[in-house]
Amino acid sequence: MNTEIIATRSYETVAPMKVAFLGLGVMGLPMAGHLARAGHQVVVYNRTESKAKNWCEVFSGQYAKTPREAAKDAQIVFCCVGNDEDLRSVTLGEDGAFAGMAPGTVFVDHTTASASVARELAEIAAKSNIDFIDAPVSGGQAGAVNGKLTVMCGGKPEVFERIQPLAMHFAQAVTLIGETGAGQLAKMVNQICIAGLVQGLSEGIAFGQAAGLDMKLVLNVIDKGAAQSWQMENRGTTMVDDQFDFGFAVDWMRKDLSLVLDEARKNGARVPVTALVDQFYADVQEMGGARWDTSSLIKRLR
Repeated sequence: MNTEIIATRSYETVAPMKVAFLGLGVMGLPMAGHLARAGHQVVVYNRTESKAKNWCEVFSGQYAKTPREAAKDAQIVFCCVGNDEDLRSVTLGEDGAFAGMAPGTVFVDHTTASASVARELAEIAAKSNIDFIDAPVSGGQAGAVNGKLTVMCGGKPEVFERIQPLAMHFAQAVTLIGETGAGQLAKMVNQICIAGLVQGLSEGIAFGQAAGLDMKLVLNVIDKGAAQSWQMENRGTTMVDDQFDFGFAVDWMRKDLSLVLDEARKNGARVPVTALVDQFYADVQEMGGARWDTSSLIKRLR
């Protein structure tokens, strides 16, 4: 494993704690690494055990064969897996984390999942006097590696205050949005905004190229004005160069947008642009771009 999997950064002083981290994907692996580098005793679990073993070689932590084993003795259990069903699989059942957690401990879920599963699991956890915080993140792999994520949380204020200092080890902002499920709903707002921004940026670049403009120069100019965005600053030039082999994959974005569209059907919100961009991403998948970065929307326009 590459030893440079997290960036060097300073950490606020927090008394060392026993924590667990479930899920060592592109986000979870560096997030768990920051907790270990900050001085906490970290036990990790990953469905592919070899990845957990490799993580331990880099960060001198421990790994467990089941979520229950990882969660045993942990004061806080962090989790970052794929979707609702993955989340249920690591929390529920005989080998699930809830079965290994002691009363008074906290489960912090960084998965981008549905608000309904957050409420469901919070209710189940409460029966064992376990607290639950839904805490999806934004900032992508680079944000996780650099410890610069934005974390949107739902849950009880007093529980949030317990987990915020630890989450700040891998984040630049950790904010309580509201009660359980509010973190997931805020993440949906985030994805709605990104979908529209990337489509607009794609159309702008494609238009400029068709007009014969030097689009890197144009982006450098308009990035200093009202059109500026994170997407333009971080993805504009790579879109011009037709580079998409990095970042947040189209498959993941479609998963997130399916959560948005499902929630919109429940609450009556109108999201026509989001629904349209979701279909554009389906086109990208048909082009073989399932694992391309989300900025690959521009491929449809070329």
